[in-house]
Amino acid sequence: MSLLIKNTLFNGDILINGNKIVSINQNIRMDNCPFDKPIRIIDAQGKAAIPGLINTHTHAAMTLFRGFGDDMPLMPWLKEKIWPNEAKMTDEDVYWGAKLACLEMIKSGTTTFLDMYHHFDATARAVEEMGIRAVLSGVCFDHFQPELTEKAKASISKLYAAMDKYDERIRFALGPHAIYTVSGELLQWINHFSEENDLLIHLHLAETEQEVANSIDRFGYSPVRYLKELGVLSPRLLIAHGLYVDEEEIQLLADHGVKVAHNPASNMKLASGGEFKFAEMKKAGITVGIGTDGCSSSNNLDLIEAMKLASLLGKAWRKDPVVLTAEEMLTAATKEGAVIAGIDAGRIEVGALADLCLIDLNMPAFTPNFNFVSNLVYAANGSCVDTVICQGNIVMENKKIPGENDIMEKAAEIAYHLMKR
Repeated sequence: MSLLIKNTLFNGDILINGNKIVSINQNIRMDNCPFDKPIRIIDAQGKAAIPGLINTHTHAAMTLFRGFGDDMPLMPWLKEKIWPNEAKMTDEDVYWGAKLACLEMIKSGTTTFLDMYHHFDATARAVEEMGIRAVLSGVCFDHFQPELTEKAKASISKLYAAMDKYDERIRFALGPHAIYTVSGELLQWINHFSEENDLLIHLHLAETEQEVANSIDRFGYSPVRYLKELGVLSPRLLIAHGLYVDEEEIQLLADHGVKVAHNPASNMKLASGGEFKFAEMKKAGITVGIGTDGCSSSNNLDLIEAMKLASLLGKAWRKDPVVLTAEEMLTAATKEGAVIAGIDAGRIEVGALADLCLIDLNMPAFTPNFNFVSNLVYAANGSCVDTVICQGNIVMENKKIPGENDIMEKAAEIAYHLMKR
């Protein structure tokens, strides 16, 4: 299948064949096309093309908890509102919650997300049907109980062995929840499994001051130093949040090639902290992506909004308007996210995966359009996304996704029934 996108601002025409971008030119002529006549032509006059956005930390099915348990500290929120209700969730609940999440992400320009949640198969089915990419974590807890440690090992091994049944857009990762819910023994086993199979490890770390204090009390080390002692710092590790790290720990992360997902909305809403050391990490050579976290702690999955929050928050606490530019934020949400996800995307270049979005410029946020990237990051939000293409396939066109109203209605119904249970 071929797709020709005509007349985009900046890029001109973009030719896609199969799942790759094969040509970018100001005027790609049909008679010079090296492939069969494109079966689809999109006139993108008045639109700009950007790479598909990559959300590096989500809990997709938590769309069902949007607006539930708001305005609470992290640990009471988890223990009183989230964990008890998550324990009641079925495959059908997670499937519809994840399907709603995919719908929301597509409508705001995300083509790949890195998820950590229960009921792996239910989320995978939703992703397959919605047509985008995901790196789905086999989530595990053992709460320092040996019988649960062995159960977690068996569950992860079983999930990974069954990955061949899913579409190539779905990749497997390991998802130990956090150092306060997963034992050192299980973390070391996960690291070994990751090394053997070249898999990403997706872990919450250093999210709150209390977590750091508890880590020092329990293990004798701050979270990053604890992982170093366990021997699990590696280029295969992605830590979500990473708010409370000092200069030495940043260097440890850099030296071991660890990646970081910054979640500004969640960090602010849960008051976990506002001084994420984005600039310091980048200076040290750490790959930093942007995430939204789940909808119960950030309330939406709009990565364009998250880019703005990441930039403004970083400027504010440093009292420095020069740091964390709009360009840096877009790079973090595209190229850096692609590095973290392990995919050849995040850029509009010949040879890259055909994951991209068309942005509607006929909006107040882009008027005047002195600086497109600045307008995108500081003025716009996800509603500016007109068309989304993933794997060379159109998953949204003219801001419409097939069946979107049915998905929203069913997900709402499922959420209300869950809370009644």
